[in-house]
Amino acid sequence: MDAWTRTVREVVRRIPRGRVASYGLVAVVAGRPRAARAVGNVMRACRDRAVPAHRVVRADGSPAFARFRPLLEAEGVPFRRGRVDMRSALWAPPLSGARSRVADRARRGDRHR
Repeated sequence: MDAWTRTVREVVRRIPRGRVASYGLVAVVAGRPRAARAVGNVMRACRDRAVPAHRVVRADGSPAFARFRPLLEAEGVPFRRGRVDMRSALWAPPLSGARSRVADRARRGDRHR
């Protein structure tokens, strides 16, 4: 397993029950703000049950797979119109400096600033 994969898995392990993170936010926390798709590749290949891949969702709040919705609901993640209510369920990791500004934009859904 390479360093990037280990880093992404560690970030995802830190997402608490009842919270979610977007692929972009995980990329920011992992140190590669423009690597949301790479986070998706790591999550798709991950078979380790200790890594809660179901807590990583698309920026619009939709789970990557339909089978993830019941897992999220069981953790108390709120849904609204078929998607995770990102305003109330989004994980806010402690960050500082430039990472914090990039993460704030990722949490708001801003893409190109």
